[in-house]
Amino acid sequence: MATKIFVNLPVKDLNQTVEFFTKLGFTFNAQFTDENATSMIISDDIYVMLLVEKYFQTFTKKEIVDTSKAAEAIICLSADSREEVDALVDKAFAAGAKSSSETQEYGYMYGRGFEDINGHLWEVMWMDPGAVEPQA
Repeated sequence: MATKIFVNLPVKDLNQTVEFFTKLGFTFNAQFTDENATSMIISDDIYVMLLVEKYFQTFTKKEIVDTSKAAEAIICLSADSREEVDALVDKAFAAGAKSSSETQEYGYMYGRGFEDINGHLWEVMWMDPGAVEPQA
């Protein structure tokens, strides 16, 4: 069985955040959506729980990071091609994201990053499968 991952992120405005990620082509599981949270589907095994800050705070005693001043994580998604990297990041910019890093160009690997409307950092990368040597 494949391990699933559920990334939990605090958001300021759930409706605006859903609108932003919908423009990037992501969908949401209505079964896990209410006024406090939604489950954004990345793949069959990867989900991002977008939680209104007040609700997110009920899961931790730690202070929520002020994303205008600090980074709590960089979430990296893979893409099947360089064109797919560009398409997703360009959609993010059109939806209101900011650039978060310089384009990474290594020949066998290509990546770009953006900061979403809540200040969370995302990277999208492609790696040539032929450049990765099989492990023994």
